[in-house]
Amino acid sequence: MQKETMKAMLLRVGIDKSSDGILSPIFPDGSFEYIPLSEKDEKSREKRTYVDLTGRKGKPLSDYLPPGVVDRKVHLDPEFTTFTYGDVGKKAGCLLKLEPGDILVFYAGLTPYQKSEHPEALYIIGYFTVMLIVDSHNSSSSKMRRIKQKYPNNSHLKRDSDIGEMVLVVGDPERSKILDKAILISQKKLNKIGRHYHAVSPQMEELLGVKGSIQRSIPPRFINGGDKLVNLKDLLDL
Repeated sequence: MQKETMKAMLLRVGIDKSSDGILSPIFPDGSFEYIPLSEKDEKSREKRTYVDLTGRKGKPLSDYLPPGVVDRKVHLDPEFTTFTYGDVGKKAGCLLKLEPGDILVFYAGLTPYQKSEHPEALYIIGYFTVMLIVDSHNSSSSKMRRIKQKYPNNSHLKRDSDIGEMVLVVGDPERSKILDKAILISQKKLNKIGRHYHAVSPQMEELLGVKGSIQRSIPPRFINGGDKLVNLKDLLDL
């Protein structure tokens, strides 16, 4: 049964220039690879590297990365196998504003691959329809053990330091997906000192009712009900 009042949250994810010096690729037909950030927690139990993850084009994700990055461990979050996304700190607090039935929309920085004419920009790459929200701070250790067993793909659950303070969002597998084609949502603009930044494009401002810089993941942007949410759902074919 659909909620009478829904909202959506837009959140930036994926490898980026500030974390690893590169963006995920977008191909001539608008398809793309989602490449996660590298793992920064040295004590994480994550073992997978970019060499170990195969992209949707059938190649290891390492094929799209420079030599200095390929052997780094991955921070696979979100993951689109069991549809989980977790975080701590300020973003965890934002995740707690979501409820079952809401939409968590992921966007990422993508750069043209080989002869792709798509611009280097920010694109919507997927979404979760929220099914479950786990607040580890208010969950028993036995519950968190069960969560880790049930959702073994998410890198946050492999960080012991995060277990007591993370929020985990689980998407409804029937209504969550990584997109086949990326959806452009940004346009480069110049700031006061002449540097480019990624802002919401005029078209997406009108469609979604959000504007300004979306270069960083904090603060996430919310779309609350009404025509703008309808437009988002149409955009996602949801």
